[in-house]
Amino acid sequence: MSAYALARPLLFSLDPETAHHAALTLSRFSVRARVAERPVTAMGIRFPNPVGLAAGLDKDAAHIDGLARLGFGFLEVGTVTPRAQPGNPRPRIFRIVQKDALINRFGFNNVGVDAFLANLARTRWRGILGINIGKNFDTPLERASDDYAFCLEKVYGAASYVTVNVSSPNTKGLRDLQQERQLEELLDRLSHARERLARSYGRRVPLVLKVAPDLEPEQIRTIADAVLRCRFDGLIATNTSVSREGVEGLPHADEAGGLSGAPILERSTRVLSSFSERLAGKVALIGAGGILSGEDARRKIGAGADLVQLYTGLIYRGPALVRECVSAYPVK
Repeated sequence: MSAYALARPLLFSLDPETAHHAALTLSRFSVRARVAERPVTAMGIRFPNPVGLAAGLDKDAAHIDGLARLGFGFLEVGTVTPRAQPGNPRPRIFRIVQKDALINRFGFNNVGVDAFLANLARTRWRGILGINIGKNFDTPLERASDDYAFCLEKVYGAASYVTVNVSSPNTKGLRDLQQERQLEELLDRLSHARERLARSYGRRVPLVLKVAPDLEPEQIRTIADAVLRCRFDGLIATNTSVSREGVEGLPHADEAGGLSGAPILERSTRVLSSFSERLAGKVALIGAGGILSGEDARRKIGAGADLVQLYTGLIYRGPALVRECVSAYPVK
């Protein structure tokens, strides 16, 4: 029996947010996992393997060294905002154990970009690091691009790539930034800022957009077109869902927030496939949402993903899921 199988009953006896912090603390004592060699090149970066940690687990970049030992090919941390903010009131994360699912409404709780970078400076690991950026909850939508541009300036030197999160359902109005005009203006501003930063730093850091699974075909078309026009390098499909399909009638299913885990696998993979068809290999795709097995990861790859990310599956399956998903990736 694995160490996580022994620890899971104790963790699941705690309320989910307490368990979240306990698991992060325990990661400090993790040992280096042995994973298969599956190097992948995407966004001009050579990843040691295609399985990454999704943003949201380590919001403050405070546990990178421990998490890196679990065998991930890359880590994504954040979402970080310009100023520290507490997020939404507790309780704000709920398990739906019968369906291997979570609902969370954290609301971008984080220490703010300066403290975030101070945490990064104490990190020993030097692997591939994505930094996920967002806006403060009290920044008006018409000034949202100021927050994203500020964060991009701050984190640029520390990031292997930067993810622009406009798809969390837990910051009021944030998903409105996925609408055509607002999105084009935001991505265009960040693209121009990136070109200026690239000249200053002597390296071009890839930009990635993270989108929701709750998109209509027309929205997928306009988002894909904006990503291409603004020269973004990658797209993460997807974030959590506001749908409750697959968990109807279960305890906590009516809680506000984003649904993640097994019930969104089909929905998120359909969106991934649609973007793959639209983008036709011109932009790297990262598949996230509902991966709880190597076979789930293989489905994402079959739908067009170059890389995959884990979060909720890690909570239900433990670190062994990383190795299983790496092994599921086809040898090239």
